[in-house]
Parts: sequence; C-alpha cells; structure tokens
Amino acid sequence: MKHLENHTMTEFILLGLLKYTPTHFCLFVLIIMMLIFTLTGNSLLILLILVDHHLHIPMYFFLWQLSLIDILFTVSFVPKMMNDYLLHKTIISPFHCGTQIFLGLALGGTECILLGLMSYDRYVAICKPLHYPLLMNWPLCRLMTVSSWTSGTVNALIHTVYTMRFPFCGSREINHFYCELPVVLHLSCEDTLTYETGILISTTILLLIPFSVILASYTLILVTIIQMVSAEGRKKAFSTCSSHLTVVSLYYGAIIFMYMRPISSHISGQDKVVSVFYTILTPMLNPIIYSLQNKDVMGALENMLWKCSLYSKMNI
Repeated sequence: MKHLENHTMTEFILLGLLKYTPTHFCLFVLIIMMLIFTLTGNSLLILLILVDHHLHIPMYFFLWQLSLIDILFTVSFVPKMMNDYLLHKTIISPFHCGTQIFLGLALGGTECILLGLMSYDRYVAICKPLHYPLLMNWPLCRLMTVSSWTSGTVNALIHTVYTMRFPFCGSREINHFYCELPVVLHLSCEDTLTYETGILISTTILLLIPFSVILASYTLILVTIIQMVSAEGRKKAFSTCSSHLTVVSLYYGAIIFMYMRPISSHISGQDKVVSVFYTILTPMLNPIIYSLQNKDVMGALENMLWKCSLYSKMNI
C-alpha cells in the first residue's frame, strides 16, 4: 500500500480524502473546479470592494477580510491535497504538519471572530442607523479587525506548539487530508485530558462568545425588522441578514461539531468529511451568497464590466 512507503518514525502519514476509484476521481475534478471558483469569486469580490468607492463602508471592509481568509484557507490545504492525490504521496513532516495545524487554527479562529463583528455591524446598521457613523467608525473597525487576526494567530501559535510537543507512538496514520488538531492529538500516547480542557476553554472563547453575539444581534435585528413600516426596508434587511446567517450556519455548525467534542469521541474518517464544509464548501459559497443577493456588489460588478468594455472599445 502507498502509505507504507519508506518514512521515518518522526513523519506522519496522511490517508487523504479521496481514493483511487472512478467515483472519487470525479470528485477530484469537482474539487478542482470548486477551488478555481473559490479563488476567482473571492478575488473578484475583494477587487470590487477595493476599487468601487460605494463599497467603502465597514460592512464591505469586513467582507473583503472574510474573502481573504477564505482564499488563504483554501490555498493552505486544497492544492496540497490535490498534489498528494496525483503523486500518490502520503508522507508529511512534523514541521509541515505543525504548519497546517497553525494555519487551520489561526484562519478558523479569525473567521469566527470576524463573523461576530459582521453581525454586530448589521445590528448597528439596522437597529441604530443614526448612531452608525459613531459606533462603527473607521479607527474602531480597523482595531476590531486587527484584534481578530491577532487573537486567532496567538491562539493558534499556543495550541500548535503545545500539540507538537506531545510524544506520538504507534501508528502515525492520520485519516484526514490535512493535519488538524483533534485528529493529530488523537495519535498521542500520553494522557491529553488536561490539555483537552484547555482546548475547550479557548474554543468557548473563540466560538461561543462570537456565536452568542451573532444570536443576540440577529434576535434584535429580527425584532426591528418586524416593526418596520416599509415593506422595501424589511425586504432589504432580510436579504442582507439571510446571507450572513447562511454562512454562519454552515461554518459554525461544522466548527462546533469538530472542536467542541472530546478527542476520544472523534470517529476515524468522519472528521475529514466535516472539515470539507469549512475548507472547501463555505469559501466557495461566500462570494455567491454575498454577491448574488447584494445589489451594491452586483452594481459594482456591472459598473466595472462597463468600464472595461468602454476601455477596450477605445483601444480598438
């Protein structure tokens, strides 16, 4: 078997997501198409937000940060998974394994906090529109964004260093397509119960606190929407909030299922299927959800296409 190729006892063996069957090869092609769409869609969304001055407001500032995270999340794991599948490669060094743990935790933690900030932004915009310029001023938005990146990075660094210091004995097979903390920790031959408590605490901070902010924000938003007199206002508010809630449901559902369970309860092979939601599916859906349901973004796209068409005609 491929995973029994020569390796040292310090290396890990990634079993991957796909097998070498016709069905899984079709899935391989599908994932490549999703990767291309993810990179194209999120890059285009970032370009529109940066170029169009109508989108220079906090809501879209947070949105292009989300798109950046989605791009980094995807390119950190999916291309290597595709390359390993084509080359029948299964070995990964401890350094690269630790790097993947760090990137997954850093980007995932940052996105959790960012989604909470986006819900607070929508709450202020809908429930306190007159106070919006004061409560969501640019210095505060930049500070919140830097804080989210810093929190996610520091949390990831601590857990990565601590996890990779555990001794790993016996089988080093990781039934996953990348090194993710719960799966790697499961291979340790030491008692990790105390450390799992630390993971639960940090997970509560990075997941449940932002998630609580999201629930509180949208509860208040829903009350405000119901009280709106204007039908057009209700429709616009529902459209904006529904897109955000769709992303939150997909992302938080998978993350909470993955990180808020005891390590011993993780079933071999199940984790990698769950991880597909926040490494492949959600990053692809974000630009669709935030563009097709958003008149401002679609208007910016039409404006850019019109300018490109006009420029090309002038150079003929």
